Amino acid sequence: ASLLAPADVSQGKGLFATRSIRKGDTIFVERPVVASQFLWNALYNYKACDHCLRALETAQENAQRLLGRSSQVLPHPEQCSIRKDLHQPCPQCQVTYCSAECRQAAWEQYHQVLCLGPARDDPAHPLNKLQEAWRNMHYPPETSSIMLMARMVATVKQAKDKDRWIKVFSQFCNKTANEEEEIVHKLLGDKFKGQLELLRVLFAEALYDEHLSRWFTPEGFQSLFALVGTNGQGIGTSSLSQWVHACDALELPAAQREQLDAFIDQLYKDIEK
Repeated sequence: ASLLAPADVSQGKGLFATRSIRKGDTIFVERPVVASQFLWNALYNYKACDHCLRALETAQENAQRLLGRSSQVLPHPEQCSIRKDLHQPCPQCQVTYCSAECRQAAWEQYHQVLCLGPARDDPAHPLNKLQEAWRNMHYPPETSSIMLMARMVATVKQAKDKDRWIKVFSQFCNKTANEEEEIVHKLLGDKFKGQLELLRVLFAEALYDEHLSRWFTPEGFQSLFALVGTNGQGIGTSSLSQWVHACDALELPAAQREQLDAFIDQLYKDIEK
């Protein structure tokens, strides 16, 4: 029997369960067409793979950062799945990937266009200006990123078969002009029209491409913005939560299990303070 059935397509992409699902079951796995870390999230120094968004900090480092306490030590460090020995930076701009595979995948899909090289920390670089403008308009809690759109454009610019990628992106749910305005308003707030135009100008300065000229017009940019707002999905990648999940699966004597559970409960309480 089928496990998942499509939801109402008018609401974007979604799924309904057709049978009971047990806790811990993997119900769905897919690779995003493009992914990008939230910009404020990156600015706050949460380290994630620049391609797949897998956490790069260990569970202990994650806990230390969230607690603001560098002395925090976690028991059972062997339950942390982060493999720092596999991490690889881009040799040009130094963004970090969780593996050679992710670094290569990013390079082959979009990073050749978006790599800032030595200009990574140059505030005058067009891509940095675009990202700074986005941060000044879209404050935490974040729900999207202008860099999703940048990676879409870069993917097409880099592709040998540009029409194929344009077709891939065009398959996502689109909205009417009024619905698009509502989505943009939700993302940018009451001053969205002026902010959207500023973003469009900066976006064009950084990434304009003839094959995608419509995406850079006011109407096309609004549609692209709404497409990302409708179809984008925020995810959380936490090495600490993965460590907790692994610890939950440990077979321990009752006293040790009680002690570990109490430690984890207190850890989360301290983080929430």
